[in-house]
Amino acid sequence: MTDWPFEPLSFDEKSPQEMREAAKSFYQTIRKRRTVRDFSTRPVAREIIENALKAAGTAPSGANMQPWHFVAVSNPELKRKIKTAAEQEEKEFYEHRASEEWLKALEPLGTNEYKDFLETAPWLIVVFLKKFSYDQDGNRLKNYYTPESVGISCGLLLSALHFSGLVTLTHTPSPMKFLGRVLNRPKDERAFMIIVTGYPDAAAMVPVIGKEPLDKIATFED
Repeated sequence: MTDWPFEPLSFDEKSPQEMREAAKSFYQTIRKRRTVRDFSTRPVAREIIENALKAAGTAPSGANMQPWHFVAVSNPELKRKIKTAAEQEEKEFYEHRASEEWLKALEPLGTNEYKDFLETAPWLIVVFLKKFSYDQDGNRLKNYYTPESVGISCGLLLSALHFSGLVTLTHTPSPMKFLGRVLNRPKDERAFMIIVTGYPDAAAMVPVIGKEPLDKIATFED
């Protein structure tokens, strides 16, 4: 038995045809999502970011511990600090840390240590993974399945931003400890990802790439 309160599930059932149409519509929309590195300085209303973050916060998590914290940054000075610190780490990565195999894999994308988008884009959403939570009395509680939970939440966030009409970039400078310092986050939080978002620059270009077809990424055991 459990002392946790339960309530009836709120579920809006669709007809089989409605389900087919909804699934196809979602795919046709999300398949247009692209990683963008050229952002416009055009501002984006905070309300849009807030609603996307609320969507991300609905993600399932181990024991419902919700082990994530999002820091949405639009302050120009903070973005500049993040860019400067990230470029220092990226310079080390490209010059010393990355293997030749890794650099060869990145070469077609044309990436390098310069990350102008961190200052140009109107919003940087820095995602932190919380190793622990705290109850009302300040007692520390262990969080479970934290990478899986935060990863799912990031997927929902990317989808929500795309559906809102924005473009995104997932950025993971390595290491990312500087983000906790710059943003004054607790030591038991770990920077997980930066999601850069805004409008694309009018001249934005993306590489011509493809995605594996269904028969390459899925197996059905009917």
